[in-house]
Amino acid sequence: MSSRAVTHSAAAGAAFAVLADPTRRAVLDLLRRGSLPAGRIAQAFPVSRPAISKHLRLLRRAHLVRERREGRRRLYQLNPEPLRAVDAWLNDYRIFWQMNLHDLKSFVETEHEKEKSGPRAKGKKKRRK
Repeated sequence: MSSRAVTHSAAAGAAFAVLADPTRRAVLDLLRRGSLPAGRIAQAFPVSRPAISKHLRLLRRAHLVRERREGRRRLYQLNPEPLRAVDAWLNDYRIFWQMNLHDLKSFVETEHEKEKSGPRAKGKKKRRK
């Protein structure tokens, strides 16, 4: 394994662990639109405010969100940098699948052409006995 792959895996590891939870992914989706106070984030979910606070804390520890205080309010903002590490790690797999799907497409098209140009395609049907 190359050192680049290890670096991407280590950088993305914490993000993957946090992103495994659907509620935390939904919080990130909310924050894509802009900064929100914790209370507004909590209102969007059917779980308790302490549960959302825990999700926000885990997102903050993974550096996926930033917190800033304005008076008594805590505003949360998406930090896209760790997601870039995840994307970089996924890119190797994207390339792998693109190449393999291209090869599969070529194979299927070649086989299809063989079938079209075979003896049955020219109007020569086999007779049943």
